[in-house]
Amino acid sequence: MVTVDKKTVKNVSNIIEGLGMNPNSECIGILEDVGTNSKIDAIREMTSRALVKRNEEDALRVVIANKGKGINDMSTVVAMSTINELLSLTDKTIAMKVLSNTVEMHSDEEVRDNARSVKALMALS
Repeated sequence: MVTVDKKTVKNVSNIIEGLGMNPNSECIGILEDVGTNSKIDAIREMTSRALVKRNEEDALRVVIANKGKGINDMSTVVAMSTINELLSLTDKTIAMKVLSNTVEMHSDEEVRDNARSVKALMALS
């Protein structure tokens, strides 16, 4: 496990938050490449939340349909944080669309099962 000091986490948090709010679609790729692939759980967690908050199809696809990222992360903290962020969305329309597409078309059964479970939770919220 990799540890980092509080100052570094705060700086990284500010960068992730800034990228998450930036309307440029290239920021989604940066967050995916750098943030969701980090060895540090806290960074993956912050990145997943930032991607969900964007509430855009491409950003949500990163945390819903990719094995090892977002709701499919090996860390339960990251996965649950992503799920909680999805549940807290005011407008769940885009997320439900991405979840449905993942359930219907993804080639990995585990990813489909996770998407199906989250979709059911979101339908109840």
